[in-house]
Amino acid sequence: MPPQWSDLNAILSEEFLVPSNRDIGAKTPEKNADQRCTYLCGNSLGLLTKRSKALLQEELDVWGTRAVEGHVAHPYGREWVKIANTVTPLLAELVGASEKEVACMGTLTANLHLMMAAFYKPTAQRFKILCESRAFPSDQYAFASQARLHGYDPSEAIIEICPRQGEFTLRESDIVDLIAKEGPSISLVIFSGVQYYTGQLFPMKAITTAAKAQGCVCGWDLAHAIGNVPMALHDWDVDFAVWCSYKYLNSGPGGIGGLFVHKKWENSLLPQCVIVLADLLHPPLLFGILIGITTRYAGWWGHDPVTRFAMPPRFSAIPGAQGFQQSNPSVLATVSLLGSLQIFKEVGMMGPLRKRSLRLTSELEMRLMKSRFYVPINEVSARCLLWGGKNGKNGTARQGQPGFTIITPHDPESRGSQLSLLFLPPNSDVMGRVSNALSAMGVVGDERRPDVIRLTPTPLYNTLGDCERAASCLEEAFEGLMKAKL
Repeated sequence: MPPQWSDLNAILSEEFLVPSNRDIGAKTPEKNADQRCTYLCGNSLGLLTKRSKALLQEELDVWGTRAVEGHVAHPYGREWVKIANTVTPLLAELVGASEKEVACMGTLTANLHLMMAAFYKPTAQRFKILCESRAFPSDQYAFASQARLHGYDPSEAIIEICPRQGEFTLRESDIVDLIAKEGPSISLVIFSGVQYYTGQLFPMKAITTAAKAQGCVCGWDLAHAIGNVPMALHDWDVDFAVWCSYKYLNSGPGGIGGLFVHKKWENSLLPQCVIVLADLLHPPLLFGILIGITTRYAGWWGHDPVTRFAMPPRFSAIPGAQGFQQSNPSVLATVSLLGSLQIFKEVGMMGPLRKRSLRLTSELEMRLMKSRFYVPINEVSARCLLWGGKNGKNGTARQGQPGFTIITPHDPESRGSQLSLLFLPPNSDVMGRVSNALSAMGVVGDERRPDVIRLTPTPLYNTLGDCERAASCLEEAFEGLMKAKL
């Protein structure tokens, strides 16, 4: 573990390539143009590592010099037929699982569909899907399409739990109570580990336990959780989970995804082709038979590697999650991920990273809350009413003084590294103007229209100085807005 991991003024790893102010088009003084920008957007796209860049070049060289032989004879010992084995142990450690329970494959939404095809088995009595309101849109589309695929109206099959009126995040007690109330009708409980919009870290263990107590399958979208917060999926008895790797895992845009399937399902998985034949005979009867059994869409890369290249006609699955693999994974995408995961391992994985993350995010929050433009979260509803809010008269929402609040939970244990700033008045141009000003000053966050900017101090490459500069630039952006109003 690097000795400087607890020093917030020091960069934890020098392996990351941080764009300069000039690179991102910031309008900073020339003397600052080549300084690293203030990159607080690792929740959206992690930075490129020097390690990944080198590994990618090595694989391109092997492709150029070995061609097809690289599959079985690799100068660096990374034979392409086994390339996923280089990252599987590291991914398993990050999510709290055994290697057999994890597969590096596909992309998030494709993997989500695979998991729902296997685990969402609705019956006449138990057919609903419970999720958080405002889940990431791709998840919402997947839930709705899976409900329709089984013949259900999504408006009847999907339960979206909303925060209480005047609140922005969900209470654990409300989630658990709803599971207890609706449990007999719920087939699948599926939440985000960390909510993409608010940054709320859901109580994964408690929700999973509540779901299992009601006989529901429980799955998780870990896009904003993996590499951000510690997890113990196996011990929590999670049924399945899916994730992408281009956020906190820094694998690059559109990087390879992954999935988790609990070991208890290892001997209960059947190839989908067997089920399709039965499905043609009697669908209602089929769903009744499948209680306690799940199915998979089979592909050749999920076949036993011992006989895979013998090309047998009958599918023989790899035990565990890797039996869900369909096609051979992209070597370039996998080694790009590998470069970042090696750095995770070198700094001690999620234990020390989480400690550093908690401190960085708290430091950023403290500085933001000192702003004269900060509005405490408990005052926001009243001010929205004063401004008119969404239901006010035309134009009234633009009459209040510009300000912002933080909708991410204040409790550090209920959030990851992200802070979501809600700009006020609502439905005005304040967020857009502040975002433009931040960009011009070399601060990279990310917009979620109409009113939110997400700022994320990432422990691997952000420092206390980044937090200080972001807060200072935000204040300067607001001061500019006020001068423009005069």
